[in-house]
Amino acid sequence: MKEFKRLTPYREALELLLNDLDEISEVEEVPLDEALGRVLAEDVVSPIDSPPFDRSAVDGYALRAEDTFQAREYSPVELRVIDEITAGGVSDATVEPGTAVKLMTGAKLPEGANAVLMQEMAEREGDLIKVLRPVAPGQNVAFAGEDVKSGEVILKKGQVLRPQDLALLKSVGFKKVKVKRKPRVGIIITGDELIEEFDEEALKAGKILESNSIMLRGLVKRYFGEPVFYGILPDDEDLIKEVVDRAKRESDLVLVTGGSAFGDRDFAHRFVSLLFHGTTIKPGRPIGYGERAFIMSGYPAAVFAQFHLYVKHALAKLVGARNYEIRLRATLTDRVSSQLGRYEFVKVWYENGRAKPIKKRGSGLISSLVQSNGYVVIPENSEGYLEGEEVEVILY
Repeated sequence: MKEFKRLTPYREALELLLNDLDEISEVEEVPLDEALGRVLAEDVVSPIDSPPFDRSAVDGYALRAEDTFQAREYSPVELRVIDEITAGGVSDATVEPGTAVKLMTGAKLPEGANAVLMQEMAEREGDLIKVLRPVAPGQNVAFAGEDVKSGEVILKKGQVLRPQDLALLKSVGFKKVKVKRKPRVGIIITGDELIEEFDEEALKAGKILESNSIMLRGLVKRYFGEPVFYGILPDDEDLIKEVVDRAKRESDLVLVTGGSAFGDRDFAHRFVSLLFHGTTIKPGRPIGYGERAFIMSGYPAAVFAQFHLYVKHALAKLVGARNYEIRLRATLTDRVSSQLGRYEFVKVWYENGRAKPIKKRGSGLISSLVQSNGYVVIPENSEGYLEGEEVEVILY
C-alpha cells in the first residue's frame, strides 16, 4: 500500500480547511422552544429594562431605611403597616415616615420606600411591626434595569443558545429569535465488510456491524448541523463516485468514512480534489479534505477524533459560532507519551480538576470513547506530558 509523501501539520491543515469555507448567509426565525443549540444570526438588543420596576428581593416590609437606623433587638423601632402587596400586585399607598407596606418577593416597591426589611427581622402585632435591626437604603431591593437595561446588547451574534440564554430572551419579551440555517451534512459510509443489522452468521464470516453513521449523525446534530444519511455503500468505485457527487451537490458539507488511505479498495479520495490528504493527527492520520468534503477513516475512534479536530470547526465556521468548546485546566493523573511529529488526540475522563487518560487507544475501540468525556492534545513538538502536569482538557 502506498504511503503519504507528506503529512500536513495539523494547524496548517485546519487553516486550509477554514479558509476554504464561507459562513452561511441564510437566516431562520424560530420559536424560543426550538432555539436550543442554534447559533444567533445577529446581536440581540433588549427592548425593555429588566426588571421593569424596583421590586422586592425578599418577603418582608417596604419602608424608608432611615426609619430603621436606630433599631436594635433590645430597642426596636415601631412602624405602622398601611397596606399589603402580593407578587404581581401594586399598592396605591405612599410610604411615609413611620409607615411600612408588607409585600412578597417580586412585588413592586411602593412609592416612598427605598428598602425592604426581611420579615424575620420584624415582630408584628396587629397593624404594627417592631423592627429589630436596621436596613440600608437599597437593601433587599432589585432595581429597575439591574439585570438588563433597555437598549443593551444582551446576546451577541454567534452565541450558541443555551437554556439560560433562552430564559433571558423570554424575560425581556422575545417569542422568536433569528438563527443561522443549519448546515446540511451528507454522511456516506463505505465498506464491503459492513452490515446494518445483527447477523450472527455474517459476523462469524468476517462482517462488522456498522456504527459510524449513528455516531456522526449525533455529532453533526450536536454541532449545529442537519445530518442527511446517504447509506452504507459497498466498495464499488462507480457507485461511490455517483453518491459522493450527489452529496456534494446537495450538501453544505460531506463526510465519507472508509476509503481514505491508498488500498486497492480505497476509492472515496479519488473523487474529491483534495486540499490536503494525510495529516499529523493520531488517530485518524489518513483524513483528506477538499470541495467541502471530508474523506475520513473507517475506524470509529479515529472518525471521532477527526470530527473533533476538524469537522466541528468547519461546522462552527459555516454558522459563525463562538465559544462552542468547553476548555478546562486539569492535572493529569498519569503520564501520557507521544512521538515527535504527531498531533495526538488523547481521550481522558475529567472530574474535579483531574484528567485520567484512557488506556485503550486503538482506533477501533468504541468503548474508549464511552469511558471518556474529553480530550487532551499533544502537539507535534512534544513527546507527551508527565503525571501531575497541568493540561488543557476540551470536553465533549
